[in-house]
Formats: sequence, structure tokens, C-alpha cells
Amino acid sequence: MSEPIYKSTTERVKVWLDKDGSTLQIQFNNPERHNALSVDMWEAVTPLLNVAESDERIRLVVFSGAGDKAFVSGADITQFEDMRAAKEAVARYELMAEQALMGIYNFSKPTLARIKGYCIGGGVNVAMSCDIRIAADDSVFSIPAARLGLGYRYSALKNLVDLVGPAVAKDLFFTARRINANEAREVGLITRVCEVENLDALESEYKQALAANAPITVCAGKSIIREILKPSPEIDHDLCRQLIKNCFESEDYAEGRRAFMEKRKPVFRGE
Repeated sequence: MSEPIYKSTTERVKVWLDKDGSTLQIQFNNPERHNALSVDMWEAVTPLLNVAESDERIRLVVFSGAGDKAFVSGADITQFEDMRAAKEAVARYELMAEQALMGIYNFSKPTLARIKGYCIGGGVNVAMSCDIRIAADDSVFSIPAARLGLGYRYSALKNLVDLVGPAVAKDLFFTARRINANEAREVGLITRVCEVENLDALESEYKQALAANAPITVCAGKSIIREILKPSPEIDHDLCRQLIKNCFESEDYAEGRRAFMEKRKPVFRGE
């Protein structure tokens, strides 16, 4: 079987596999505009995730921004008049953004946002759609919708409330104020903070862990956590039970037991 081919539909989104093939890197590449998200950048995300979904090598997808200034600084405002001024254009833009963000959120495998510099508006939405958010201590976060008069999607605000709670969500959204990486960690918006020079090492820590751990167990945990966040009547308990059963019936579980008894590191294959 030939290996899946990853090709971005735009030069403003770069994509590559790390050396061992277990981590897919998706990088927003619009540094002259601090990686502001243009239409073609939104459109590039979903096809890449669709390929990664069926690629058995992939254990983690990392989202990052090109250059040293920004992860994502929001929407590319040079396209506002063309894409967001008319009703039809607004609807199309919002649909593309929603599809990309929900594609990240619903992706079955772990995702990580590697944040350095500005993480503003749409950048916060991309980060919130990921499972894990790590940031350099020079990062700055803001949701400036109230300063621009924009309507904000239900899904984006729900992600914000799920992460930081309603009180902090109101504070950040109503004021549109900027917060630094340490405050973002304190309120739960991001997971971990490190010094700028240690960001590569922190990312590598996650890549190595996800490459080594049992992917069936990790993906089952991600799916069950997603069910936990649903209102109680909507939780699919049958799905949760089946996911747990799949883990215990997997060859990876047998390998984990053997490795424990033999006092060696397990080699999980996702089977």
C-alpha cells in the first residue's frame, strides 16, 4: 500500500511529516501579515486532516505559525471587504472557518497548538479547537470581536466557556483585552508555558509521548472526553463502552501486558 501524500492547496499553509512519520505538521505561512488567516488558508486545513485521519502512522497533528512573531493574528482583514461585506460573502467565510475549526475539533487523533507570539481572534479559535495548547512565554492572547463589531459563532464561544468557564469567558470577550501567556495558563486557556528557547523541546516531549503511547487508548480517551462535555441526555454511553472494549480487545493491550511482564518498553502499532 502506498503512503498517503500530503499536499497543501495553498503556499500559505505548509505541511510536512516529522522524521519518524508519527507527527504531521501544519503551519500557517503568512508571516508578512502575522499569519492572519485568509480564505485559502482556511480551505487548506480540512483536506489535510482528511488524509491524516486514515494514515495509520499519524499519532499527533501539530499546528504552528511561520516566523517568530505570531501563531495566528486573526483574520486577514484585507479580505474583509471582498469576503465579509456582503451577506453571501459573510455566510461563505463563516462556513469555511466553521468547517476548518470543527474539522480540527472532531479529528479523532490528538492535536496540539504550538503558540509563539500573537494568538488573536481566529488564532485563539484554532488553538481552542486543538486538544493541547503549549505556548512560549512571549505569547499574547486576545479575542477582539467586540472591537470589530463581529458576530461570534456558538461553537467558538462554547469552546471558550468549556476551557475557562463563563466568568473568564465574559471577561475576555466583553473587554477584548490582551493577556500574556502566564495569565492564559492560569485561566485555563492554554496547557503549558515555557521560555521561548525551550518551545521546541516542549513540543518534542509531546511528540515522543504520543509516538510511544497506545493510539487506540489515546483516541478512545479523546472520544470519551468529548462525550463527557455533552449535556447528559446526549451522551452516547454505548459508544463509550464500545471504545473501552476495543482497547481491551486490541493487540496493543496484549503488547502492553507483555512489555510490563518483560520489563521493556511496549511497541504499540494501533492494532
